[in-house]
Amino acid sequence: MGIYTRTGDEGQTSVIGGRVIKDDDRVEAYGTIDELNCFVGQAISLIDSANGEFEDLREHLLEVQQELFDCGSDLAFVRISETKYKVRDEMVTRLEQWIDQYDAENPKVERFIIPGGSQLSSALHVCRTVCRRAERRTVTLGQHTDINPSVRRYLNRLSDYFFVVARTANARQQVADIEYVRSKKVFRRKE
Repeated sequence: MGIYTRTGDEGQTSVIGGRVIKDDDRVEAYGTIDELNCFVGQAISLIDSANGEFEDLREHLLEVQQELFDCGSDLAFVRISETKYKVRDEMVTRLEQWIDQYDAENPKVERFIIPGGSQLSSALHVCRTVCRRAERRTVTLGQHTDINPSVRRYLNRLSDYFFVVARTANARQQVADIEYVRSKKVFRRKE
């Protein structure tokens, strides 16, 4: 199988069920999800598997990569039956469980956080922002065509997950988060 096909040379690409221009909202949405998946892979590469400090996070991020492919697949279909969707709300519920688990490790925060700290935390913050863009592209697509609404919910929750695990990466490495000093107190812990 050859890598190049020349079928996209005129600015079109294939989606499942047809062909569209390469900057079609559908391609923008699943293309941004693909970009996010690359950044997740980069974050995984920063985890030192030798000391095991982030083995739980590594396993979760590897699962997220699989699920991001599922998200892209669900968005790549021009027409699909709801029974064929791969992304389900159970995946969103599981992300919420992971968020709660990791957030329990984090120090209390009251203000917005400036992205940064450790290399791993910084990489996870990049994942968070690219995830938000993927979500925006998915919302745009959903304004004029039917999409799997679970993908939108998954991406929304996934960006929250990245925020929390970026903080956990700093906490486990004993690197303080940098609060945005001009921010009012905006976060309150659930009691």
